[in-house]
Amino acid sequence: MTKIIINNSEMQKKIKSAIKCCNSIVGVAIITSVLSTVYWVLIASDRYVSEAHIIIQSTSLGGGQTVDFASLLGGGSGGNQADQLLLRDHLLSVDMLNKLDAQLKLRQHYSNDEYDLFSRMWSQDAEIEKFHSYYLTRVTIEYNEYVGVLVIKSQAYDAETAYAISSLLVSEGENFMNKMAHSLAENQVLFLETQVSDINKRFMDASQAVLAYQDEKGLVSPKSTTENIVGIIASLRVRFTELETELSTDQAYLVPGHSKIVQIKQQMKAVQKQIKQEQNKLASREGRALNSDVMEFQRLEMEAEFIQDIYKTALVALEGGRIEATRTIKKVTVLQSPTQPEYSLEPCRLYNTTVYILIILLLSGIANLLLAIVRDHKD
Repeated sequence: MTKIIINNSEMQKKIKSAIKCCNSIVGVAIITSVLSTVYWVLIASDRYVSEAHIIIQSTSLGGGQTVDFASLLGGGSGGNQADQLLLRDHLLSVDMLNKLDAQLKLRQHYSNDEYDLFSRMWSQDAEIEKFHSYYLTRVTIEYNEYVGVLVIKSQAYDAETAYAISSLLVSEGENFMNKMAHSLAENQVLFLETQVSDINKRFMDASQAVLAYQDEKGLVSPKSTTENIVGIIASLRVRFTELETELSTDQAYLVPGHSKIVQIKQQMKAVQKQIKQEQNKLASREGRALNSDVMEFQRLEMEAEFIQDIYKTALVALEGGRIEATRTIKKVTVLQSPTQPEYSLEPCRLYNTTVYILIILLLSGIANLLLAIVRDHKD
């Protein structure tokens, strides 16, 4: 009977201890819920949100560019998706943050003591890494893949600053895209100009080589001279054939020693000699005939013509590059201008209060469950 009384007293002590622990957990949960409610309802500073919607359009459209039906069916922005993501990365970069800070004094604004301790930046002289991390919590840029739109949302503790941040992001984004496109186009034009200059020098050198060869040989065109010599040889052979015919005719009725026959034979010898001389001009074993001059001249002339064709192509490419450089403009089209906030959208007081209370209740329930498990193991 005594043991039963002792066990009952110990059980009562454990129950009282458990109730006390539960009460303490519930008390902490209630206090925490009250504190979170007070913070979100009364203490948390208002934050104004300015929103802008933009897309990137390019004025450069090649003649051979085709319509991307896949992108049309998917609703995407096609080739501008890369530009949209590049712009998003730039607007969220440290460089952009430094520009905003220089013009709008964001450090001073976000670390102002007038605003609550938990939402503001704790130190105006915070390291750039911490400042950038805070900036990413106040400025969001989302890319809508379906319609290809960048949605910019800027938060600040007053409406004017929020509007100024969004406006500056839009203007700086357009300047950045144009600068990047123009820089690429200028580099291409500079490269083409260098190539044209080099090819022009090669063409001038090749032309000078042709002129120098003409001056050295004393011939304007060895090919034309060769053609003239070939024509002379052909006419001499025709004349030689005529003399042979005439000789055969005269020998039929004249004696071999007749003066006319002797004269015709002398003319034939003279024509043969002339043909041989003209042939020696065209080709000779010493290698100083016109055939070698023609080959060398043709080589120099073909090289000059080839470089000239390259020079023409380079000039066309250069002019095309210059025209493209003037047309390559990435325009940031504003679908929705930065809004001028009239009331604060952040923080969502009712939503945040409800979420925090639910989280506290969930944690307190887990704590009670853990305590119950520990007590059971001790028993």
